[in-house]
Amino acid sequence: MRKADRLFQIIQILRRTNRPVTAAAIAEEIEVSRRSVYRDITDLIGQGVPIVGEAGFGYVLDPGYDMPPLMLTPDEIEAIVLGTQWVATRGDKALSAAAQDVLSKIADVIPERLRPYIAEPSVGAKPGRIAPTDMVDSNELRRAIREDRKLRLRYRSDTGEGTERIVWPIILGYGEATRLIVAWCELRQDFRHFRTDRMIEIEVLEATNGLRKGDLRRRWERWRQEQRSRSDH
Repeated sequence: MRKADRLFQIIQILRRTNRPVTAAAIAEEIEVSRRSVYRDITDLIGQGVPIVGEAGFGYVLDPGYDMPPLMLTPDEIEAIVLGTQWVATRGDKALSAAAQDVLSKIADVIPERLRPYIAEPSVGAKPGRIAPTDMVDSNELRRAIREDRKLRLRYRSDTGEGTERIVWPIILGYGEATRLIVAWCELRQDFRHFRTDRMIEIEVLEATNGLRKGDLRRRWERWRQEQRSRSDH
């Protein structure tokens, strides 16, 4: 790994967290010696990068520090390529188009030497199966999630029974051939999954879930962890 790439990677590692990261942890991730990390940290500080900390304690990057947003490594570019390939074949129409646009925008602004990683990547996503046709607009589902809106939906169960629910949507999940909403169901007073191809009609309500931003997702993540713990025992 070139020194410039190594310095950039160290900054990326420190940007992930606001907690101190030890030289040992950095050295393990980028596969160099701790002595090399100490030298690189010293070089970065000398170049004006606001890193604080010391050997044995760890290092923290000032959260106000920023870099040009598209200083990408080859691995990062190929990760984006792989992700956009997957979305292009499995996402809804809007996200599929957005995935293609993302690659075009990145290709326009990255250095010439990095463009082959987009044009001829060493990775590739397996073509996905065509998802069942949805009767509802995925854009509206995503809007409800982003704005923390409640969602009224008419839904058909796997037995064909129709039902109407008020739910608090959390995330729109994409599988190999299906999409589903994870939500808090007011009727069941619990978290539930609702397949989008079984939704007959949806309405994004003016009412919000009344929680602080991100609180519902955190509750769901705790619930999911509890479910996993139970299944392991």
